[in-house]
Amino acid sequence: MLKKLQKETFQFLKILKDNNNREWFAANKDKYLAANEDFIGFIASLIKEIAKFDPSVSLLEAKSCVFRIYKDVRFSKDKLPYKTNFGAAISPRGKGNGFANYYFHLAPEGSFLAGGAYMVDPKALKSIRQEISYNGREFLKIIQNKKFREYFTLDGEKLVNVPRNFDKEDPMGEYLKYKQFVMYHALDEKEVFSENFIAYCTNIFKTMVPFNDFLNTAMMDIS
Repeated sequence: MLKKLQKETFQFLKILKDNNNREWFAANKDKYLAANEDFIGFIASLIKEIAKFDPSVSLLEAKSCVFRIYKDVRFSKDKLPYKTNFGAAISPRGKGNGFANYYFHLAPEGSFLAGGAYMVDPKALKSIRQEISYNGREFLKIIQNKKFREYFTLDGEKLVNVPRNFDKEDPMGEYLKYKQFVMYHALDEKEVFSENFIAYCTNIFKTMVPFNDFLNTAMMDIS
């Protein structure tokens, strides 16, 4: 049976946002554990559905896909100790690996689905740019697809100019400026708690496959 997210999980994140300190968190650890377990259960159901069109994720454990709520504040100006969201990256290579994946973000300030490659190392980035330059027609076919344009906004940090070692007049120059290749689909709270939310997510993620495959194919040669 597929797992629905509980509204108490969302409520926990809302309250945490206003009480982001260790004292409150320690006193409400049981609420965090319940919310975290609920989120992990939802991700397990999501993996099960994604595996129907992407078998590479079928053996993933949901727990391994979920990011920690504890922040690393050592090098951050923001010293609040906890994230106010739950996030999970579904990828056979594990979360935070630089490869394109399926990502779900649950947060009071804005939930969303995402895909693509977010943290891309320099060698992988160069390989993606080369693939876009060489196979621009294929890349444009993917991002100009009707469903892609309906569901996603292509986003990510960009350079001001076409990167060095690429032709400034390259027809794909505007896309070569990207340092990240991310597609976002915003969600509202009503959608998150709808009866068919997992089916909705699954449909969105399925539409991401050609884009993710393009990026991962480019990065595979340097992995």
